[in-house]
Amino acid sequence: MLLACTALLLVSMVLGVAIGSVPVSPRAALQVIADHLAGHPRYSVADAIIWEIRLPRVLLAALVGATLATAGTVVQVLVRNSLADPFLLGVSSGASVGATSVLLFGAFASLGAWAISAGSVLGALGAMGAVFLVSRQGRALSPTQLILCGVVLSALFESVTSFLIFRGNPQATQAVLFWLLGSFGLATWQQLPIPAIVLAAGMAYLLAHGRSLNALALGAGPAAALGVDLHRLHRDLFIVTSLMAGVAVAVSGVIGFVGLVVPHIVRLMVGSEHRRVLPAGMLFGAAFMVLGDLLARVIVAPQEMPIGVITAFIGAPLLIVLIRRRPYLYGAAG
Repeated sequence: MLLACTALLLVSMVLGVAIGSVPVSPRAALQVIADHLAGHPRYSVADAIIWEIRLPRVLLAALVGATLATAGTVVQVLVRNSLADPFLLGVSSGASVGATSVLLFGAFASLGAWAISAGSVLGALGAMGAVFLVSRQGRALSPTQLILCGVVLSALFESVTSFLIFRGNPQATQAVLFWLLGSFGLATWQQLPIPAIVLAAGMAYLLAHGRSLNALALGAGPAAALGVDLHRLHRDLFIVTSLMAGVAVAVSGVIGFVGLVVPHIVRLMVGSEHRRVLPAGMLFGAAFMVLGDLLARVIVAPQEMPIGVITAFIGAPLLIVLIRRRPYLYGAAG
């Protein structure tokens, strides 16, 4: 299954760099990449299109898809709810406040191209801290409290975003709305290292604690009986998933359904063992996002559709099918 997911991702990436407003054959696209890796770029028109525009975009889409799918897998275990996703914890709405402040009022303007990313990351971290502090009961972190606080504070942050849009520069409103629906249109090579490092570090931690995740999926009681430190595990998982989702939102905007649907599809393929689900979900989520971004570029060409619209169109019907086929998974939380 890992080989199949890897093959799907590679095919998706080749299609992503070859298909666009200026068609390039897959062979020519691979030749451009090989020339750059060998240190002998040709600096042709195709070279500029593939290396400077499409390849960074495809790689960023793959990183964001893998990150959101991984975070979604863990959040569903953390809150013990099959319908949870990374944005349930208020990360996306907090990031939206930060990004909206940058786009409408010029916050962090001194950072230049990094201003939006800085604003959205700070907003996501602020939302994460607020949800964590409000949902704690002593040293315990109740999944039900976490869900309720995440939903309530998400609504609060969304209202703040709406207020900022209402009070801000009307000419910048379209840019804000486009960012809120997600896009990889501004992808550059400089944006890739941070999401890649966060994804690698998060996956390393999660795979090392795969047994603890399996125990936590059985419930708090069985996990404690198996010797899992629930307080520490809840805190660490909350921090890891929130950071992963926050960084993903910072570089791409708000893209829904990936962290919700992909974990369910992967569990149907490989079962519930998280040391298998996590790597398979990472690869499948990356391929899902690359194909979604390809559709966003070509479906209304020469214009571009926000990627969040595509993932919702694809993810919602898939989730309905899953619910119809396996209703016992969605009957209750926890």
